[in-house]
Amino acid sequence: MNSAPYIGRFAPSPTGPLHFGSLVAAVASWLDARAAGGRWLVRMEDLDRPRCEPGAADTILRQLDAYGLHWDGAVLVQSQRGSAYATALNELKDGGAVYPCACTRSQLAQVSRNHEGEIVYPGTCRNGLPPGAVARSWRVRVPDVNTHFHDRIHGDLQQNLAHDVGDFIVKRADGLFAYQLAVVVDDAFQDITHVVRGADLLWNTPRQIYLQSLLGLPTPVYAHVPLITNAAGQKLSKQTLAPALPESGRGEVLMQALAALGHPPPGELAAGPAELLAWASTHWQIENVPLQPTIANAVR
Repeated sequence: MNSAPYIGRFAPSPTGPLHFGSLVAAVASWLDARAAGGRWLVRMEDLDRPRCEPGAADTILRQLDAYGLHWDGAVLVQSQRGSAYATALNELKDGGAVYPCACTRSQLAQVSRNHEGEIVYPGTCRNGLPPGAVARSWRVRVPDVNTHFHDRIHGDLQQNLAHDVGDFIVKRADGLFAYQLAVVVDDAFQDITHVVRGADLLWNTPRQIYLQSLLGLPTPVYAHVPLITNAAGQKLSKQTLAPALPESGRGEVLMQALAALGHPPPGELAAGPAELLAWASTHWQIENVPLQPTIANAVR
């Protein structure tokens, strides 16, 4: 366990307002920090600017505040951090850890995919660009070894990056820096010691650990909370038309979020966000968080 003072973070992408699934992740992250007497930071992960919705970042901050999830310090905005990511990429280039890639999505459309549905890059450009090809992106050269890591909820896990992911992108063809690079640079910049986030990011962790090792950055302690799904078993998201958090009945919604995290408040505790979060902060045990997704059929 990391012995540094606890610093956690919540890092939403402002592609729309928070929904119930993102609230559950935020509550888990906030409670884990507060129960440890630590700090809780907010970071706007707006790297994918074409997908970001105007005004969504401000809406998210208002929602967090309304649900009692108050953060510490200034909000870090990824779109303002390009120079830090460029410095990290140059360090990877200097170390020979990355290479240019000319592959297009259409060229990789028939490539095998992993259990997350992601393309396993076959190494087409690993030993140099094909004749006449033009570099479009930059990829990290991954080793054929198992990456072991411990998740506080899922236990001991491992992944072979070469077999399960392949050389992954750190700078995209559209010129934007990739999430994997930005997140490790920003976690180190903000001195993040603990990451509590949704289980959809569980298998991103080995990639991030590998980048941390290449860049000489510390590795936080990870925990991945269960996803919230709709009745069809789809993760709640903008793509699956998840509704925004309601502006009324916040206490009831927060009680449902706590129940989804294995911490149902006692029946007599019918209260607002501040009282519910105060109760949950003193009762938080990450060991009680379930592994299985929760269906958000009671949230409207």
